Amino acid sequence: MSPHQKTILPKRIILMRHGESQGNLDDAAYTTTPDYKIHLTQQGVAQARTAGAHLKDVVSQTSLDCPNWRVYFYVSPYERTRSTLREVGRSFSKKRIIGVREECRIREQDFGNFQVEERMKAIKQTREKFGRFFYRFPEGESAADVFDRVAGFLESLWRDIDMNRLHLDPSHELNLIIVSHGLTSRVFFMKWFKWTVEQFEQLNNFGNCDFRVMQLGSGGEYSLAIHHTEEELQEWGLSPEMIADQKWRATANRGDWNEKCSWYLDGFFNSLADTDDSADDEDIEKSD
Repeated sequence: MSPHQKTILPKRIILMRHGESQGNLDDAAYTTTPDYKIHLTQQGVAQARTAGAHLKDVVSQTSLDCPNWRVYFYVSPYERTRSTLREVGRSFSKKRIIGVREECRIREQDFGNFQVEERMKAIKQTREKFGRFFYRFPEGESAADVFDRVAGFLESLWRDIDMNRLHLDPSHELNLIIVSHGLTSRVFFMKWFKWTVEQFEQLNNFGNCDFRVMQLGSGGEYSLAIHHTEEELQEWGLSPEMIADQKWRATANRGDWNEKCSWYLDGFFNSLADTDDSADDEDIEKSD
């Protein structure tokens, strides 16, 4: 990319969970079938087709001022996500799709190999006591492990954007659609928006084929509050402070620091003086 060429930011980054799978209906499926080979149910296939039409509406009806919109897909290598993408793709013409990339780093959290049903129930009960983010499944991963690989994916994603590896025409409006899994998508948001572990623990999972839209605001920051309502954000488990931050991002300039964001500073310190002088005054009062 030329040093004088302006980076073209995607208009939207959309995360979608796969459709209903055999494992969602019956945990026993994991005892005989590897997780990555679990198929969609017929209901899951129908959900994916409906979601594809809904996605097309989102990117086309809100792009009336830019009819030359395009989509680029990233997909987890699991059978249920690839099948979901296949059905979603029915709603888009070939000219609208710039490309598709299978991306292993957005796969499901690894729960181990073949999963013995009764043992897994006991393990998940232990996870609730230990904490969902840091608990590592035997022979598998913790959400913290997923965070590490999602962080690597985000670095690659930004390089793709900065270097225009997606080959976007400047006259086109780009929408990135990431077809992944519930926990992986929540971790993605945690990394992107710098949410804490405590905030992550309060988030609710996506429904099958639900999707969340991060839209580019007027100042160059991405926000969930442009496309989604405050009620939706509350239902997903965002606190009032997190929702306020999303609203701020909708108009904030890219790279700005939200001084009202409590978990950036206040969440780590009991009390910070506003200036050096006031801090010195507090020290003098304590010494007196």
